Amino acid sequence: MIQRRTIAVACASLFATVPAWSQEKPPIRLLVGFPPGGSADTVARMLAEKMRVTLGQNVIVDNKPGAAGRVALGEVKRAAPDGQTLVLAPSGALVVSPWLYKNLGFDPVRDFTPVARAVTFDFAITAGPAAPSGDLKTVLAWMKNNPAKANFGTPGAGTVPHFTGVLLSQVAGVTLTHVAYKGGAPSVHDLLGGQIPLVVDTPLEVIEHHRAGKLRILAVTGETRNKSLPEVPTLKELGIDMAADAYFAVYGPAGMPADLTARIGRAVADALRQGDVSERILNLGLQPAYSNGDELAATQAAHLKRWEAPIKASGFTAE
Repeated sequence: MIQRRTIAVACASLFATVPAWSQEKPPIRLLVGFPPGGSADTVARMLAEKMRVTLGQNVIVDNKPGAAGRVALGEVKRAAPDGQTLVLAPSGALVVSPWLYKNLGFDPVRDFTPVARAVTFDFAITAGPAAPSGDLKTVLAWMKNNPAKANFGTPGAGTVPHFTGVLLSQVAGVTLTHVAYKGGAPSVHDLLGGQIPLVVDTPLEVIEHHRAGKLRILAVTGETRNKSLPEVPTLKELGIDMAADAYFAVYGPAGMPADLTARIGRAVADALRQGDVSERILNLGLQPAYSNGDELAATQAAHLKRWEAPIKASGFTAE
């Protein structure tokens, strides 16, 4: 009898250590449309760790890879607007894909509630051992003289890196052939192995190889130099008049109440203000860049308009 009473007391003590909110509220699902380990997944896990404290509710990252983030967005579109299902979406799925697909499966404006932008990022144009030594202009000149080798890899067709490469081809006057991979890791693998000379992707995918001297980031595509890569020039500094950037942002289903949207947005802002989070984001080559739902909606509209002309001029259509 004493033993049973001891066990009962121990169990009661154990449950007492579990926060009350974790027993009362179901977890929020923060969907990510890519496999674990990439840029979006890494940022989502940092945010979830801090948001669960601010919101007093578990936040679980749920990877739903496929179609450059569109699978996750489709699931959020179908969810109830109660704040329990969110997505950390790449801007490309909402501002590039609409110009590519006749049957996208969702309306990028009407079907979602903008909650908060979390980070912005430029792209790194990175050379591997298959490219000649020298700066980006030297490599582009070599590609112009060797059209059979003038290839660039990206994490997928129809992504922002894809059309950043297309825009570079147009502005620089060099015909570049796009090689689409299923994610950043396979393209970097081939870049390291000499199968392709260039890759356009987020700095996260290549920054450690660059620091180790295995790859060379020749330029970044932002308006200013990347804080994590201060030695790397922008395209404009090299005399190539173009810039491109993107962002990751939190969205919910259409129809979320304004007070709930604002509450979750404040949790994102609180997470980004914490020094360990901002430092880790900067180390990935990304930039903490919070904006609220209304500001995110305006940014999305501007990016949607920005990409229309280059995509239509490229002649590319999605299958």
